[in-house]
This record gives sequence, structure tokens and C-alpha cells, in this order.
Amino acid sequence: MASTVDLNVFSSVPALQSNLGVLSPDQIELAKILLENGQSHLFQQWLGLGVDDKEKLAFFEQIALLNSSYPGGLASYIKTAKELLADSKVGKNPYDGFSPSVPSGENLSFGDENFIKMEKRGVVEARNAAFVLVAGGLGERLGYNGIKVALPRETTTGTCFLQHYIESILALQEASNKLASDESQRDIPFIIMTSDDTHSRTLELLELNSYFGMKSTQVHLLKQEKVACLDDNDARLALDPKNKYRIQTKPHGHGDVHSLLYSSGLLHKWLDAGLKWVLFFQDTNGLLFNAIPASLGVSATKQYHVNSLAVPRKAKEAIGGITKLTHADGRSMVINVEYNQLDPLLRATGFPDGDVNCETGFSPFPGNINQLILELGSYKEELQKTEGAIKEFVNPKYKDSTKTAFKSSTRLECMMQDYPKTLPPTARVGFTVMDIWLAYAPVKNNPEDAAKVPKGNPYHSATSGEMAIYRANSLILQKAGVKVEEPVKQVLNGQEVEVWSRITWKPKWGMIFSDIKKKVSGNCEVSQRSTMAIKGRNVFIEDLSLDGAVIVDSIDDAEVKLGGSIKNNGWTMETVDYKDTSVPEEIRIRGFRFNKVEQLEKKFTQPGKFSVED
Repeated sequence: MASTVDLNVFSSVPALQSNLGVLSPDQIELAKILLENGQSHLFQQWLGLGVDDKEKLAFFEQIALLNSSYPGGLASYIKTAKELLADSKVGKNPYDGFSPSVPSGENLSFGDENFIKMEKRGVVEARNAAFVLVAGGLGERLGYNGIKVALPRETTTGTCFLQHYIESILALQEASNKLASDESQRDIPFIIMTSDDTHSRTLELLELNSYFGMKSTQVHLLKQEKVACLDDNDARLALDPKNKYRIQTKPHGHGDVHSLLYSSGLLHKWLDAGLKWVLFFQDTNGLLFNAIPASLGVSATKQYHVNSLAVPRKAKEAIGGITKLTHADGRSMVINVEYNQLDPLLRATGFPDGDVNCETGFSPFPGNINQLILELGSYKEELQKTEGAIKEFVNPKYKDSTKTAFKSSTRLECMMQDYPKTLPPTARVGFTVMDIWLAYAPVKNNPEDAAKVPKGNPYHSATSGEMAIYRANSLILQKAGVKVEEPVKQVLNGQEVEVWSRITWKPKWGMIFSDIKKKVSGNCEVSQRSTMAIKGRNVFIEDLSLDGAVIVDSIDDAEVKLGGSIKNNGWTMETVDYKDTSVPEEIRIRGFRFNKVEQLEKKFTQPGKFSVED
């Protein structure tokens, strides 16, 4: 039972005091924390002992979860919220006293000597990395009701994002283990951060597909919890309008991945196993693994503690810029500054034109794509200081200019890429810039929103994301010496896109450019209307003239020569209206589907040497 001191605390809240008899000592302690932090309003409507007792206990179960899943507990959450809300009310600039400058990093150009060298180094390092996928979101914003990682990355093969990511990690694992100096074999750990919305469906997708070929012991799911909503500038927790015994909650953001990794104990285990890198990536960038080997090579070569993957960005483009910020007191940090903050920050610190393009045609501040490579040892040291807590922000929507009341409840949020904000000046923080066509095509906007994007800006839709994969593969093959016909422009779901030859391959066929070059020889050409899917490892394209559709599927011990003149009626692209509900969601959000009129399809299930020619 509560002590006298406790009872004094509760005497000012009779509705709670009369219910102490139903609470355990731990729950009484939690009630005390709430009262000491200005949350007595939560109990104003409680009824007397014996009424709604189950609901009261459920309330404290939720409070216990909110308290345990936040670094420092609810007291820390409320304290931080009060500080940030006070700053927000007076319009405090988070970058006050800081001057921006362009940080140092590595600019890579696809296919040149340095790029190939970095890719090869990255493959050597891959077995020393753990991969962390941040996948807490549903595809509602896309017009898709499933989890985003279940969405097809492209519809030529129907491979979903999660399968592509796993097959890419396995291809890197195998290539890296082959190069190991001690010939030991190591499984690359794969962590997926889920949420209440995605956890069970992610697990189900993995189990139904036997983990897409990965050992289930390699995969860990870490579920993030939501945080309490805030009702006003005093950081009073918001009750659910439909249930007086429940706190309203909302997602806290992908920055939670750091505290989850810290509390999971995995970092310690990885260090003991000799791992060196933790690589973070997000759920629907279908081109990402084109960039990972080379950027991992950069991290190893430059010994970066933090390496942000980046792409060239146009000045004022709606993508954060990687910036070095130096404070008047001498401290500095290299972080992502959101695009709406970068331009005013530059104007306020001696750059009258703000964020402008330089002689390259792009802003000197590279565009952050939210993929990070962290050096494991320094990462673990930092998390031991912070418990994985990331600097938060609050974004309340005020009712009016007095900034005294919110339109709806708000909450604290945190972003994965803000990790470097707490690092010491000695930390080596850099970036790796790659061509957009190679590395960045996120799928996040629904067709209606994408169609409203101003001309010349990226659509970031399922339509543009799939077309970007065909463009990247076509350009990679062009660099390897294949004559791939130029694309045609077409309007799909209200978006004008370039339609290239539909070329896809499994990661094990060509994970890095030097491997792809070895598999292409002679005079090869592919027409714009063609479709080519390579599903085998040892498929060699030699003197191929393709005008139609060809699919080659082979086991690892089958060596297949794909050549000669292959001509057939191929696959046609039929437009689909995204409002046509008779068509599956994953197809209609793209605005097209394939009509498989005619194709040459060859499957090789026995070892040996074979050739595919029409």
C-alpha cells in the first residue's frame, strides 16, 4: 500500500485517491510520476472503486508500456515536451548561433575506376555489416492497404521490396564470404524495425515465403512503440476522446531504431562477432542496393564513423541537405538540414541568395536520402551515453497566432538521420554522393498527389519508382556495352515518365558493375519495346539482338549463353485507371499492366552448359 507521503501526493486528486486499493505498488509509483509531472487531469473523470476497475488497470498497463519504451521514462518525455513546446511557442530557431558550410565527402561517378574500386572494397566489407530496415509504415499514402515492403518493386517479375532486399543481402553475403581471407562463412544479420501496424504482417510475409531464402536465425524483428500525445503547451497528456481510461498515442518516428537496437543487446553481440558496420535503410527505395557496395567501400576507405548516402539536389528541392554547422562557440556537426530550414539559414548567415545551384547545376549541399552507414564501435559507445535517445522536435498545429491552443493533439518526433547531432567534434562524419538514376527512387506518393507535382520535380510514386528501375538497369547495361534503345515518353496515372526496356535481374546475377561487365560480350542490342528478366546466376549475354520478351531462369550450376536474334510479339503495356477498383491496388497505383502476348521462356534445372537462341 502507499506510504503516508504518497497519500499526501494523492490527496489533491480524490478521484485517484479513492482507487488506490485496486492498484499494485508499481502502479501507485506510476501514478505518482504522473502527478509529479502535471498530469492530474488524467484522473478527473475516474469513477469510484468497484466501477470500471478493469479499465483502470488497463490504463496503468498502457502507462507502464509508455514509461518503459521511452529512454528515461515518461518523466523525461514530459520534461522534454515542455521545453520543446516552449521553444516552438516563441519560434526559437534550432540553428541559432550556427553557420552553415559545405561538408567534405565523396562524390562517385558510376562505372569509373574509383567507383569500381569502392564497389570491390564494399563487397569485402559486406560480411562485417549488419543491415537494418526501417519498416514501420503502411502504404496508405500510396493508395495501398498492405505493408509497404510487400508491394512489388517491379511488376515484370512481381518481386516485392522485402524479397529484393533479402536477395541483395544474400548476394552480398555470398560474394563477401568468398573473398574472406580466412575462408570463414558469416551470415549477415538483418534487422527489421516494425510497428503495431506492420509487425504481424511482416512476420507473416516472411514465414509464408520461407524468409525468401534467408535463414530465419539471421532475421530479427524489433517493434517500436508509439508515444503519448500532448494536448497543450504544458505538455498535458491527451486522453482518447472515446475512452477516458486511455492515452492517445501516435508514432514517434524512425529515430526509435537507435533506442531499440541499444536495448536489444544486439550491438554487443555483433561487436563480439567481429562486425564493423551498421547500415540503415528505408522501406521503398528500389534502387538502394545499387549504391550500397560502393558507399560501404567509401566508409571503409575513409574510416567514416557516419556516412550518409546522398544524391545531387537542386537548390530549394524538397529534400534535406547535408550541411556542416559550426557554432559561434566552436562546436560543429554534420547533419541533415530540412530544405525549408536550409534556405533561410543560409540567408541569415551571410549568403544573401540562400540555397542556389553552383556551377555543377546542383546545390553544393547534397540531398540526404536517409540511408546511413555507421561504424559499429563508435556507434555503441555513443548509445551507451544516450541509451539511443535521438534529439527530438515537436510540430504542433496551432489554432491561431496566439499559439496557446492546438488544432489537434501533437507528440514528440525523432528522425533516424539526426543521430550525428550528439556526436563529439572528433567524429568522422561524411557523405557519399551518387547519381540519382542509380541510387534513389522512393515510392511514397499516391497517383493523385504525384500527378499534382510541378513539372520537372520527381513524382516518387509507384509508377515512377518502377520506371526508375528499368531506366537504371538499361543505363547500367549501356555502360557495359549493350545498345539499349532510348526510351519513349508516356503519361501514366497523370505522370509523364520515360519508358525504357523492361530489364530486370536477380541480385545474384550482378551485384556490382564489374560482375555485370564480365557477363556481357560481343555486339548486343535491346529494343525499347523489349522485356528481359534474368533469374539465374551464370547467364552470359553474348551477341544478343532482342526485340520482344525473354525470361531465363536457371540453377546456379547451369551456365547459360543468351544470344542470337530473339524476336517475338513480346509484352505490351496497357494503361490502367487508378480509380478502376476491379484492378488490384498494387497494379492500379502504377497506371499500367503487362499483357504477356508472347515470350521466349527458358528454365534450366540441371547442371551443364546451355544456350538460349530463338
